[in-house]
Amino acid sequence: MASTEAAQLPPAATRQSNFEQAVACALHLWPALTLAVQNGWGGPDSADKRDWFAGAVVDLFPEFTDAQPGEAAKTTAEEPDMEDVETVLLQVMVDEFEVNIDDDSALEVARSIVKARSECAIGEFNEEVKKLRERFANRKGTKVDQMFKKAEDQDQDTDWESGDSGEDDDDDEGNGGDVDMDEAPPLVSVPKEKPAPEVDDDGFTKVTRKKR
Repeated sequence: MASTEAAQLPPAATRQSNFEQAVACALHLWPALTLAVQNGWGGPDSADKRDWFAGAVVDLFPEFTDAQPGEAAKTTAEEPDMEDVETVLLQVMVDEFEVNIDDDSALEVARSIVKARSECAIGEFNEEVKKLRERFANRKGTKVDQMFKKAEDQDQDTDWESGDSGEDDDDDEGNGGDVDMDEAPPLVSVPKEKPAPEVDDDGFTKVTRKKR
């Protein structure tokens, strides 16, 4: 009976929670993203941005509900596939962390997420979800090698080409003017001492112009 099948399935909140944890673990275990966060390539809030990233991936999928089996097919039709998830992973890495992924690591993360999703849908948490949790728990102490290039390394040079000859002369004295132009002028200038007024023979005070 339909009611029996629904009763055997864990509550939607439990399945949703396990799926969200699996996504978070999968992203934390992704070497490219870990490297980006460690180096602050997403800005000073890179770690918070990774948490947002996990939420954005979870939002690609419809939230689990305690729906009747007849409604399950309609929900499944809205599920993104592995390639869809990989595309989002790659795009966010470029947009938010300025990292180009040129290997298959994004596909592996997407595959893990989709697999965990399928298992959570049927209330199974002892395979992919469990594996992700165990890997996450054991990951401490491991260092991530610099295997990925920042997109900024390629794109940033183009953005600044108009100001220099293309060589790495960032510390040249000739660039000092450019740095000064970027700085905002002080809002309050320090007043200089006023010179004593000069009075001519007729008793009139001379008006003098400020030099410079």
